[in-house]
Amino acid sequence: MIPPIANRFVSGETEAEALDHARKVNGSGIDAMVNRLGSHYRNRSRVDADLTTYRLLVDDIANAKLNATVSVKPTQLGLYLGEDVFRESIGDLVARARERDVFVWLDMEEYTTVDATLDAYRDLATEYNGGIGVCVQASLKRTPDDLLYLADVPGSVRLAKGGAYNEPPAVAYQEKSRVNQAYQNLLEYAFEEFDDGIAVASHDPEMIDHAVSLHEEHGTEFELQMLMGVRPHAQIELAESYDVCQYVPFGTRWKRWFYNRVRNNVRIATRAAFNSVGLNRIRDHGPI
Repeated sequence: MIPPIANRFVSGETEAEALDHARKVNGSGIDAMVNRLGSHYRNRSRVDADLTTYRLLVDDIANAKLNATVSVKPTQLGLYLGEDVFRESIGDLVARARERDVFVWLDMEEYTTVDATLDAYRDLATEYNGGIGVCVQASLKRTPDDLLYLADVPGSVRLAKGGAYNEPPAVAYQEKSRVNQAYQNLLEYAFEEFDDGIAVASHDPEMIDHAVSLHEEHGTEFELQMLMGVRPHAQIELAESYDVCQYVPFGTRWKRWFYNRVRNNVRIATRAAFNSVGLNRIRDHGPI
């Protein structure tokens, strides 16, 4: 059972709870991106167990006709055991998802995993002519070149500011202002050069407004992606005009993920604590 406060950011420990939450947000006009929490596996049995869960999740999403995708991490599907294990696992999942018409998002982790992640995405997106997307991080200095590498791929790209990793200064920007500038630059390139398939993964109103302006200028379609529990009222309002997708995590390994959210943004957790005791008048705005 997920305790109070944490249950604002994690849908539950079971797939059924995640699907129930997905159904709920669908009722508000918001799609769901469902993820079983877990990563950095060095045990094949864990990899196989999560792969089995995702295959069942794909079937259940399709059978329930939910507006939902699945999101997986490369190290969750065996990258630490070897690129061959990862390729086998993600290939199996994407093949199953394509049969059931369910989209798969491939998350991005530490900078050391970028090449393997992007290469797998490019190959699978080309093989299936879409049906899969990948995340890139504005904090990594290499990302502009990565977008060039991905521009002609028939899939989707999620633009995020960065992951929950302490990357070295040689490969990643350390200053928030520099990451924000990099993010804006990536948005501008993507909206100019990509044929749709853009996901704007940010809660920052300034970045969202910039994406909307670029959409109006270039006509490129896009989707806003936000975390469960973060700016929920804004998500509903934005969904009245734009495609919005909410990240919906579940699983027994929720503690580390939740504590990372608290560590990265104390204000979110503070607001959740007030809301959990009924003091929900804190204004829902501001960059996150």
